Amino acid sequence: MSKLNNKALLVQLTVSQATMRKRDKKATQEIALANNTDVSAGNYNKALLPMAQSLSDVHKKTTLIRQMYYDNTLHWGGDGTMLLPSANYLSYMGKFRQGKTEWTTLVSKFLDDYPRLQSNAQSFLGSLYNPSDYPDIDDLRNKFSMEMIVMPVPADDFRVSISDSELAQVQADVNARVESATTKAMHEAWQRLYDRVKHISDKLHDHKAIFRDTMIDNTKELCDVLKRLNVNDDDNLEQLRAEVEQSFTKEHPESLRNDPHLRSRKANEASDIMKRMGAYMGEM
Repeated sequence: MSKLNNKALLVQLTVSQATMRKRDKKATQEIALANNTDVSAGNYNKALLPMAQSLSDVHKKTTLIRQMYYDNTLHWGGDGTMLLPSANYLSYMGKFRQGKTEWTTLVSKFLDDYPRLQSNAQSFLGSLYNPSDYPDIDDLRNKFSMEMIVMPVPADDFRVSISDSELAQVQADVNARVESATTKAMHEAWQRLYDRVKHISDKLHDHKAIFRDTMIDNTKELCDVLKRLNVNDDDNLEQLRAEVEQSFTKEHPESLRNDPHLRSRKANEASDIMKRMGAYMGEM
């Protein structure tokens, strides 16, 4: 296998955004008093901008961008760092840049709407309204940012002045961490495919179960991205991915719903694929 740092990059998606929610100490104390309890028993968090659809649109877009990030990468570190195979870089980064552009537009719409929303909040919140809770427009603008940090995968080539024995130990440690993280990343790729096939199997075996068209659509999307996430060039994973793609993404959902024989045959195919996948995954 060629070195991983020639086949992948590490990425971190960083997003900051205003929630426009705040703990109201006075209301928390009043609720505690009214219920004869201590203030530590709970908090009253008020929405500073009730009914703010423009802010909700920003938050929803953030969720979609985060999900796209996780769908197109593999787990690497505990700090949110993910592994992005080079084969998926252009495809994913194009989607990310488009998503970020749309997110930035939504943020601008919210900021333009902010004075009106703050004015309306006074009517909604009544005695809970406190002008000091609201940042000025420039401070609020600075609360929104989105960046994609791209870094190389660590290599065993060090240009530092340490002894040969220390250098060997550092190289061994890095190699071990990279190998361990790579194994976990590939196990995640296998697990995504296994979970998708299990979902299909469960739905098709239960003749009373209702499934949406997205069962097939989501399978198509996963099979497509897994072609680019197979950073280890695992032939077994690719073979089963291609088999899932051929077996299930070519069928129309209505055919599976209305043809009992087709549904039963595809359910058995899913079970067979799961069994073979389980054997490979047990060796990882």
